[in-house]
Amino acid sequence: MSAARKKKSHSGENTFSKESHDKSVLNHDVSESSSCHKSQESLLTPTSGFRNYRGILNWCMVILVLTHVDVFLESVLKYGILVDPIYFTSLLLYDPCNWPAACLILASNIFILFAFLIEKSLEKGHASETVSYIVQLINLGSLITFPAVIISTYPSNPAGSLLVLLVYSVLFMKLYSYHDVNRWIRTGKPGANSPGQLKVDVEVRFTRRSRTEQRVQFQLQEPMEPLSRTKYPLNLTLKDLYYFLKAPTLCYQLNFPRMKWIRGQFLVKRLLEMFFLFHLMLGLIQQWIVPNINRFKQPVGDMEPIQMVEHLLKLAVANHFVWLIFYYMFFHSFLNIVAELLRFADRQFYRDWWNAESLAYFWCNWNIPYYKWCLRHVYNPMLDHRLHPLQAKAAVFIVSAFFVEYLVSIPLGMFRFWFLGAMLWQVKTDFGKGCVCVCGGGG
Repeated sequence: MSAARKKKSHSGENTFSKESHDKSVLNHDVSESSSCHKSQESLLTPTSGFRNYRGILNWCMVILVLTHVDVFLESVLKYGILVDPIYFTSLLLYDPCNWPAACLILASNIFILFAFLIEKSLEKGHASETVSYIVQLINLGSLITFPAVIISTYPSNPAGSLLVLLVYSVLFMKLYSYHDVNRWIRTGKPGANSPGQLKVDVEVRFTRRSRTEQRVQFQLQEPMEPLSRTKYPLNLTLKDLYYFLKAPTLCYQLNFPRMKWIRGQFLVKRLLEMFFLFHLMLGLIQQWIVPNINRFKQPVGDMEPIQMVEHLLKLAVANHFVWLIFYYMFFHSFLNIVAELLRFADRQFYRDWWNAESLAYFWCNWNIPYYKWCLRHVYNPMLDHRLHPLQAKAAVFIVSAFFVEYLVSIPLGMFRFWFLGAMLWQVKTDFGKGCVCVCGGGG
C-alpha cells in the first residue's frame, strides 16, 4: 500500500512537471511571437548591407528641380524675361556674306585631300615610308596651326572660333589615325584592322567587386549589316575616307560595324531632344549666367571675400548645369543622330562616369572616342618603343593638356596656361594614387 502511494505520488509529480514544462514552452512561444525587436543595423549604416538608394535619388531630383525653378523665378522677378530665341539666329544672319568659321571649316578639305594623296602615292610606290611620314607630319602640323594663326590674326566671335578649332582638332586626330592604320597594314603590324584589340589591359580596377560583376557589354538589338571585308588598298577611296571623317569615332579601321537600316522613330526622338536641350541651354545662359556676370563689373580680386565666394558659387552652379545639358545633348543626342544617319553601329560614346570613385575613372569614361584614340595612337605605340607605362601615361596627359589649352586659350585670346597647368597637375595626382587608367581630359 505504501508502494502504491509512492508510485501514485511520483506519477503526480511527473504530470505536474510535464504540465509546467508545456506551460513554459507555450509562454516562450507566445513571447517570441509577440516580440517586435531583434538585432539589426540601421539602413544607412555602412555595415547594414542595404544598397538601394533609388528613392533618395528621386528625392534629390525633386529638390534639384524645385531649387532651379526658384532660381529661375527669382531671376525673372529681378531682371525680367531675358530669353530671346531669335538673338543667336540674328547673329548668324547679320552678315551672311561674312562667315569666317564656315570658310575655315570648308578650307579643311585641302588638308584632307592632301592626306589622301599621300596615302595613294604610298600605295603606288611613288614615295618611301620615311619621306611620306615626314610629309604627313608637316601636313598635320599645318592643319593644327592654320586655324590658330588665322583666328589670332583676325579675331572673330569666340563661339565660332571654338567651333573651328574643335573641328580641326577632331580632323587632326582622325587623319593621324588614318595614316597610322594604313601604315600598320603596309608594314604588317598585327591587329591593325581591330581597334578593340589593345595591347595592354588598361581597365580601371574597381574597389568594389559588385561593380565589376555588374559591368556588361551593351549591344544594339537591331539587325546588322554583314561586316564587309574590304582590304588594303581597296579602302583608299574618297568615299571611304569621308565616311570615316563623318562617323562619330576618332579611330580608323577598314570595316566599321553598320546597321541594316535607319530607325526613324529613334532618330526623331534624338532630333527633338537636341532641339529642346539646345534652346534650354541658350535660355539658361541668357537668363542665368549673363545677368550674374553683368552684376559684378569689378574684378574678382577687388571683391570682399564673402561677396567673391557668393559670386563664384552662383556661376559654378549655373555653369555646371549648362555643362550637363551640353554633355547629354552632344554625347547622347548629337552623336547618336550622326551614327543613325550613317548606320554606324558602335554607340559607346560614354560609360558610367557619374559613378566615378576617382578623377582618373571620370577621365577614362566620359569621352570614349578620345579614350580609344589615346590608347591606340599614343599609349600603346609608346609601350611598343619600350617606354615605361608611367611615361606613356604622362604623354597622354600632355596631349590632352595641349588640346584643352588650344581649344580655350586661342578663342578667348588669353594665353595664361591655367588649363595646361591643371592637366599636368593631374599627372602627379594620378600617379600618386597608383591608378592604371590611361586617359586625359581633352577631346
